[in-house]
Amino acid sequence: MPSTGIFRTMPNTHDTIIIGAGHNGLITAFYLAKAGLKPLLLERRPAVGGAAITDEIYPGFKCSTLAHSAGPLAPQIVCEMQLERHGLQMIRPSVRVLAPSPDRRALLLYDDTAKAAAEIAKFSQKDAEKFTGFARVLGRMAKVLNHVSSQTPPSIDDPSSSDLWNMVMTGKALRGLGKKDMFRLLRWGPMAVADLMAEWFETELLRATVAARGIFGAHLGPWSAGSSALLLMRAAADAHPAGAVAFVKGGLGSLTNALARAAREAGADIRTGVDVAQICVKDGAVRGVVLASGEEIAAKMVISNADPRRTLLRLVDPVHLDPSFVLMMQHYRCPGTVAKVNLALAGLPTFAAVRNGGGPEALAGRIHIGPEIDYLERAFDDAKYGGFSRAPVLDIAIPSLTDASLAPAGQHVMSIYVQFAPFNLKSSDWNAQRDPLADTVIKTLADYAPNLPGLVLHRQVITPRDLEETYGLTGGHIFHGELALDQVFTMRPVLGWARYATPIARLYLCGSGTHPGTGLTGLSGANTAREILKNRKKS
Repeated sequence: MPSTGIFRTMPNTHDTIIIGAGHNGLITAFYLAKAGLKPLLLERRPAVGGAAITDEIYPGFKCSTLAHSAGPLAPQIVCEMQLERHGLQMIRPSVRVLAPSPDRRALLLYDDTAKAAAEIAKFSQKDAEKFTGFARVLGRMAKVLNHVSSQTPPSIDDPSSSDLWNMVMTGKALRGLGKKDMFRLLRWGPMAVADLMAEWFETELLRATVAARGIFGAHLGPWSAGSSALLLMRAAADAHPAGAVAFVKGGLGSLTNALARAAREAGADIRTGVDVAQICVKDGAVRGVVLASGEEIAAKMVISNADPRRTLLRLVDPVHLDPSFVLMMQHYRCPGTVAKVNLALAGLPTFAAVRNGGGPEALAGRIHIGPEIDYLERAFDDAKYGGFSRAPVLDIAIPSLTDASLAPAGQHVMSIYVQFAPFNLKSSDWNAQRDPLADTVIKTLADYAPNLPGLVLHRQVITPRDLEETYGLTGGHIFHGELALDQVFTMRPVLGWARYATPIARLYLCGSGTHPGTGLTGLSGANTAREILKNRKKS
């Protein structure tokens, strides 16, 4: 890799380079191209998509390799990019979540809140009534939180007139909740999600199913302070208490392929199979990039869809940054806690909880394994002390139930998020623990679907180490950094640099390590593009 960071020649000059063609990079490229720029996206892997990809995991079996549920992508982005015209077909099952219990009962949370309440009534009539009320309160809060998610965090030191206006409008929306809901929102944020659930529900299975949304992908257990804030942030995109369930026909790779077609049509150029080795800086401003091949590409502006630590501590030589900023970035937390297991199955597993009713429809959404709050906390305990959970929390999808293109007739693929699986193992390494992790997942599932082990034709195991080494996620963190109270909004990634710009002139971040960063909503990319265009207009 060149060490000077100074271009000898500039045969290739572009106005904008975007590093990484994940969903946020593609969305940023689309909006910049629509505004007249000519962005060039450089993707290290052979196909676009980042964490939203579809791969063949076994001959004839295709699966959303990493993320399996689409966000949900912000509706305004879907509309403005005309993604349906570019081939996007969404699948929205009527059942959001199936949560089986060890005593072979099934909690079905339907998309329709009234139907979900009717299912909850089989466990507790009181909880059925409270669930409807909780859904209404969360829906009202979500409108305020969605407003916050869709705007650039304000400058702490020198707020602009637009910052002040946005703060006024946010305050107005907050007051519009009314005194009771406003105080609820302010109180809930710092709470442990276990305490929040205990205030609303008495059924352990329901508590754990909703609480799981507050710990997904995070180094948090249900008794961790601030885990309710993560539930609330996710409610901004989808206010249903059970969380989002939106699959894409053809797997999530079809979503990012549609994003790529829209970006190209708008005027963006995309190159795959090119690894950016260095972001070049001179006199405090970005000058372009150098590829691993040695090719130099000059650019007036560089936008990174890689995570903040990879961008600012590896692609940029830290000598160009203030030591205090480097120290903050070194302490930006991104310890991955999630692994992924994808299975090719010879048939549909028979879950004992739905054997006598529900049928395949009950399995068409997400399946939650984690029957009580203490189960979730014990799973987190394992990870806190350097081991993967021996009774893990599982978030599962069988997308071939609603999309026959993913597997041969009568056979299926199963996509499984596994919590908790720490990036660093205390007494072993992930090469040695890959198969034991898969064995643990299958054994855990066999308690609910006894015929599952006999159906497994192939298993693909993606450890946190793989997430870093193969997919470029520092620390194996699927959200580019911990979603904790000190790393969100005006502090994402670090205090003073939450407005998508970096200390290096004309170098921006657009990935999930920026606000709001909660998943496949696309808002980080859209917000970045809006901020860049606003800055260009000012200059």
